[in-house]
Amino acid sequence: MTSLTRLVLNPRHPAAKADLADVDSLHKTLMRLVPDHIGPTPRARAGLLFRAEPGPEPVLLVQTTDTPDLTALPTHYGTARTLDLTPLLSTLTPGRTMRYRITAAPTVARSAGNPTPHPVTGKRRGKITHLTGNEAIAWWQRRAAAAGLEPVTVSSLSRPFPRARITRSAPYFTLTQFDGLARITDTTHLIHALKTGIGRAKSYGAGLLSLAPA
Repeated sequence: MTSLTRLVLNPRHPAAKADLADVDSLHKTLMRLVPDHIGPTPRARAGLLFRAEPGPEPVLLVQTTDTPDLTALPTHYGTARTLDLTPLLSTLTPGRTMRYRITAAPTVARSAGNPTPHPVTGKRRGKITHLTGNEAIAWWQRRAAAAGLEPVTVSSLSRPFPRARITRSAPYFTLTQFDGLARITDTTHLIHALKTGIGRAKSYGAGLLSLAPA
Protein backbone atom coordinates (compact mmCIF):
# COMPACT_ATOMS: atom_id res chain seq x y z
CA MET A 1 0.00 0.00 0.00
CA THR A 2 1.08 3.57 -0.73
CA SER A 3 -0.82 6.50 0.79
CA LEU A 4 -1.05 10.12 -0.31
CA THR A 5 -2.19 12.75 2.18
CA ARG A 6 -3.28 16.26 1.27
CA LEU A 7 -2.46 18.41 4.30
CA VAL A 8 -3.77 21.98 4.46
CA LEU A 9 -1.74 23.79 7.10
CA ASN A 10 -3.23 26.32 9.49
CA PRO A 11 -1.08 29.43 8.74
CA ARG A 12 -1.88 30.88 12.20
CA HIS A 13 -0.59 27.84 14.07
CA PRO A 14 2.87 28.53 15.58
CA ALA A 15 4.29 25.12 14.59
CA ALA A 16 2.89 25.39 11.05
CA LYS A 17 4.34 28.90 10.67
CA ALA A 18 7.75 27.64 11.82
CA ASP A 19 7.60 24.67 9.44
CA LEU A 20 6.68 26.84 6.46
CA ALA A 21 9.75 28.99 7.16
CA ASP A 22 12.22 26.12 7.60
CA VAL A 23 12.17 22.84 5.68
CA ASP A 24 14.29 21.10 8.34
CA SER A 25 11.59 21.80 10.92
CA LEU A 26 8.92 20.65 8.46
CA HIS A 27 10.74 17.38 7.81
CA LYS A 28 10.92 16.66 11.57
CA THR A 29 7.20 17.31 11.95
CA LEU A 30 6.27 15.05 9.04
CA MET A 31 8.46 12.25 10.39
CA ARG A 32 5.98 12.06 13.28
CA LEU A 33 3.53 10.52 10.81
CA VAL A 34 5.58 7.33 10.40
CA PRO A 35 6.61 4.64 12.94
CA ASP A 36 9.64 5.06 15.19
CA HIS A 37 12.62 2.71 15.30
CA ILE A 38 12.40 1.41 11.74
CA GLY A 39 16.09 1.37 10.98
CA PRO A 40 19.02 3.65 10.13
CA THR A 41 17.23 5.28 7.18
CA PRO A 42 13.73 5.91 8.57
CA ARG A 43 12.55 8.34 5.88
CA ALA A 44 13.38 5.92 3.08
CA ARG A 45 12.01 2.92 4.99
CA ALA A 46 8.74 4.75 5.61
CA GLY A 47 8.57 5.94 1.99
CA LEU A 48 8.11 9.52 3.18
CA LEU A 49 8.10 12.04 0.35
CA PHE A 50 6.46 15.44 0.39
CA ARG A 51 5.92 18.55 -1.72
CA ALA A 52 4.61 22.05 -1.07
CA GLU A 53 1.94 22.89 -3.63
CA PRO A 54 1.69 26.37 -5.19
CA GLY A 55 -1.43 28.35 -4.40
CA PRO A 56 -3.01 30.87 -2.04
CA GLU A 57 -3.14 28.45 0.92
CA PRO A 58 -0.30 26.36 2.38
CA VAL A 59 -0.88 22.82 1.08
CA LEU A 60 1.44 19.84 1.41
CA LEU A 61 1.22 16.51 -0.38
CA VAL A 62 2.72 13.79 1.80
CA GLN A 63 3.32 10.26 0.54
CA THR A 64 4.01 7.30 2.84
CA THR A 65 4.24 3.55 2.43
CA ASP A 66 1.56 2.98 5.08
CA THR A 67 -1.36 5.03 6.35
CA PRO A 68 0.12 8.00 8.26
CA ASP A 69 -0.65 8.59 11.92
CA LEU A 70 -2.30 12.00 11.62
CA THR A 71 -2.97 12.11 15.38
CA ALA A 72 0.80 12.61 15.85
CA LEU A 73 0.62 16.10 14.36
CA PRO A 74 0.20 19.11 16.69
CA THR A 75 -3.41 19.91 17.58
CA HIS A 76 -5.01 22.29 15.05
CA TYR A 77 -1.87 22.07 12.87
CA GLY A 78 -4.05 21.61 9.79
CA THR A 79 -6.67 19.47 8.07
CA ALA A 80 -5.82 16.32 6.19
CA ARG A 81 -7.30 13.78 3.79
CA THR A 82 -5.55 10.49 2.97
CA LEU A 83 -6.04 8.37 -0.15
CA ASP A 84 -4.81 4.90 -1.06
CA LEU A 85 -2.83 5.14 -4.33
CA THR A 86 -3.21 1.44 -5.14
CA PRO A 87 -6.14 1.98 -7.58
CA LEU A 88 -4.11 4.59 -9.50
CA LEU A 89 -0.98 2.40 -9.63
CA SER A 90 -3.02 -0.47 -11.07
CA THR A 91 -4.03 1.69 -14.07
CA LEU A 92 -0.47 2.52 -15.15
CA THR A 93 0.12 0.73 -18.44
CA PRO A 94 2.66 1.33 -21.24
CA GLY A 95 1.44 3.80 -23.86
CA ARG A 96 -0.96 5.63 -21.56
CA THR A 97 -0.58 9.42 -21.36
CA MET A 98 -0.59 10.97 -17.89
CA ARG A 99 -0.35 14.42 -16.37
CA TYR A 100 2.63 14.72 -14.05
CA ARG A 101 4.08 17.07 -11.47
CA ILE A 102 7.33 16.87 -9.57
CA THR A 103 9.38 19.35 -7.58
CA ALA A 104 12.98 18.20 -7.88
CA ALA A 105 16.53 19.29 -7.13
CA PRO A 106 18.31 19.03 -10.53
CA THR A 107 22.05 18.57 -10.03
CA VAL A 108 25.08 17.22 -11.87
CA ALA A 109 28.59 16.33 -10.71
CA ARG A 110 31.03 18.39 -12.80
CA SER A 111 34.75 17.65 -12.69
CA ALA A 112 37.16 20.46 -12.00
CA GLY A 113 40.76 19.40 -12.48
CA ASN A 114 41.45 16.14 -10.66
CA PRO A 115 38.57 15.38 -8.24
CA THR A 116 39.42 13.68 -4.95
CA PRO A 117 38.46 9.97 -4.81
CA HIS A 118 35.65 8.96 -2.46
CA PRO A 119 37.21 7.54 0.75
CA VAL A 120 35.08 4.36 0.58
CA THR A 121 34.24 3.67 -3.06
CA GLY A 122 37.37 5.19 -4.61
CA LYS A 123 35.24 6.77 -7.34
CA ARG A 124 36.16 10.28 -8.45
CA ARG A 125 33.29 12.73 -8.43
CA GLY A 126 33.21 16.37 -9.38
CA LYS A 127 31.55 19.22 -7.57
CA ILE A 128 27.76 19.03 -7.29
CA THR A 129 26.32 21.80 -9.48
CA HIS A 130 22.70 22.97 -9.32
CA LEU A 131 20.93 23.18 -12.67
CA THR A 132 18.36 25.76 -13.77
CA GLY A 133 16.56 26.74 -16.97
CA ASN A 134 17.08 24.51 -20.01
CA GLU A 135 19.73 22.47 -18.21
CA ALA A 136 17.20 21.61 -15.49
CA ILE A 137 14.61 20.63 -18.12
CA ALA A 138 17.16 18.37 -19.85
CA TRP A 139 17.95 16.81 -16.46
CA TRP A 140 14.26 16.07 -15.89
CA GLN A 141 13.86 14.56 -19.36
CA ARG A 142 16.74 12.16 -18.65
CA ARG A 143 15.44 11.21 -15.22
CA ALA A 144 11.90 10.80 -16.54
CA ALA A 145 13.12 8.43 -19.25
CA ALA A 146 14.96 6.35 -16.64
CA ALA A 147 11.75 6.29 -14.56
CA GLY A 148 9.64 4.88 -17.39
CA LEU A 149 8.15 8.14 -18.67
CA GLU A 150 8.52 9.89 -22.04
CA PRO A 151 7.76 13.60 -21.52
CA VAL A 152 5.49 15.04 -24.22
CA THR A 153 5.31 18.53 -22.75
CA VAL A 154 7.41 20.17 -20.02
CA SER A 155 6.96 23.43 -18.16
CA SER A 156 9.22 24.49 -15.31
CA LEU A 157 8.87 26.84 -12.37
CA SER A 158 11.46 27.85 -9.77
CA ARG A 159 10.34 26.87 -6.26
CA PRO A 160 11.49 28.24 -2.89
CA PHE A 161 13.76 26.30 -0.55
CA PRO A 162 13.02 27.77 2.90
CA ARG A 163 15.87 26.97 5.26
CA ALA A 164 16.74 28.82 8.43
CA ARG A 165 20.41 27.90 8.37
CA ILE A 166 22.73 26.90 5.52
CA THR A 167 25.93 25.00 6.34
CA ARG A 168 28.30 22.68 4.54
CA SER A 169 26.65 19.66 6.17
CA ALA A 170 23.17 21.10 5.53
CA PRO A 171 23.43 22.74 2.11
CA TYR A 172 21.02 24.83 0.08
CA PHE A 173 19.18 23.20 -2.83
CA THR A 174 17.75 24.85 -5.93
CA LEU A 175 14.28 23.38 -6.53
CA THR A 176 12.36 23.31 -9.80
CA GLN A 177 8.75 22.25 -10.32
CA PHE A 178 8.10 20.37 -13.57
CA ASP A 179 4.61 19.91 -15.01
CA GLY A 180 3.32 18.44 -18.24
CA LEU A 181 2.15 15.36 -20.10
CA ALA A 182 4.11 12.14 -20.48
CA ARG A 183 3.62 8.68 -21.97
CA ILE A 184 4.32 5.62 -19.87
CA THR A 185 7.08 3.43 -21.33
CA ASP A 186 7.92 1.09 -18.43
CA THR A 187 5.48 0.35 -15.63
CA THR A 188 7.99 -1.37 -13.33
CA HIS A 189 10.46 1.51 -13.41
CA LEU A 190 7.65 4.04 -13.05
CA ILE A 191 6.12 2.47 -9.95
CA HIS A 192 9.57 2.22 -8.37
CA ALA A 193 10.14 5.95 -9.04
CA LEU A 194 6.72 6.83 -7.65
CA LYS A 195 7.38 4.96 -4.42
CA THR A 196 11.02 5.98 -3.84
CA GLY A 197 11.22 9.46 -5.40
CA ILE A 198 13.56 10.99 -7.97
CA GLY A 199 16.77 12.95 -7.49
CA ARG A 200 18.32 14.57 -4.44
CA ALA A 201 16.86 16.42 -1.43
CA LYS A 202 14.03 13.97 -0.75
CA SER A 203 14.15 14.95 2.93
CA TYR A 204 13.61 18.58 1.94
CA GLY A 205 10.46 18.51 -0.19
CA ALA A 206 11.89 17.23 -3.49
CA GLY A 207 11.46 14.03 -5.46
CA LEU A 208 7.74 13.30 -5.10
CA LEU A 209 6.32 12.42 -8.53
CA SER A 210 2.54 12.77 -8.91
CA LEU A 211 0.47 11.38 -11.77
CA ALA A 212 -3.12 11.83 -12.87
CA PRO A 213 -5.05 10.71 -15.99
CA ALA A 214 -4.59 13.12 -18.89
